[in-house]
Amino acid sequence: MAEGLIDTFGRVHTDLRISVTDRCNFRCAYCMPEEGMQWLDRGGILSYEEIVRVASILVNEAGVKSIRLTGGEPTVRARLPILVERLAALGVELSMTTNGATLALIAHDLKAAGLQRLNISIDTLHADRFFELTKRNELSRVIEGIHAAVEAGFDPVKLNVVPMRGINDDEVLDFLRFGQENGVTVRFIEFMPLDAQSEWSNERVITAKEILETAATEYEFEPITRGSSPAERFRFTDGSGEFGVIASVTEPFCEACDRMRLTADGQLRNCLFALGHTDLRPLLRDGGTDEDILDAIRGEVKKKWAGHAINQVHFIRPTKSMSQLGG
Repeated sequence: MAEGLIDTFGRVHTDLRISVTDRCNFRCAYCMPEEGMQWLDRGGILSYEEIVRVASILVNEAGVKSIRLTGGEPTVRARLPILVERLAALGVELSMTTNGATLALIAHDLKAAGLQRLNISIDTLHADRFFELTKRNELSRVIEGIHAAVEAGFDPVKLNVVPMRGINDDEVLDFLRFGQENGVTVRFIEFMPLDAQSEWSNERVITAKEILETAATEYEFEPITRGSSPAERFRFTDGSGEFGVIASVTEPFCEACDRMRLTADGQLRNCLFALGHTDLRPLLRDGGTDEDILDAIRGEVKKKWAGHAINQVHFIRPTKSMSQLGG
């Protein structure tokens, strides 16, 4: 039987987030600075074989049950369905987070390869605002990608929306309508201090409470039993679907977090806000055994702290932005 990964607070870690690349086809301020990023050298990125090796060790020897592919933007990685097929063969719940810009081109291939669920990040439904946020005129292609995901049979298709005060906080109702009309589930996520411009402030956060108050001005809904999910889910009482809210800032779910993250260059991080990491790349490339790799992962997971401490005086902001860490 696989031996689980348990940290010092007794949390069992069964969810692996894999950043398959640090590159992206957008230049969102949330993810990268205006001047752009200094991308990793191709040789510094883990190969598909290396990614699958780490994933196999964690699934077979440590009880990992779910894997999510992230970036950067995962779809910019060449021949992505090949990686999906190899990971799907491990028998885990397999999902991906994408900005959707090129999703229409490969949605059916990803589904055929074994990808089960999709999360599409989109923070506005207005073309001019979309350009301001991403520096690309790609909103129509993202919408096309959402439709392609539904047509390919992904269920559910979730939209990750980060409302920010003074930027897109007037679109909560627009997104709820879009979700109902297109058969997708909207998840509102509180703005976290991982923007590349380092302009985050608590005043910019649209709280879960505010989101629900806005939703209630037009819709009737009721809570769905939450379970271990970070999202608090709500069902429209007219049966037209559901939506979710992740209060990652005002009501963090750290005590139930079961995630760890493998960055594109092989760093294992036990928290999105971790200040340190364990580098698995030397072990993968210099003859480390599977047991060596597993021991290194166990050691990193055990160092996981109680919580991210946002809004507390001792909070230290990570030096890496979202595009470098993976969502």
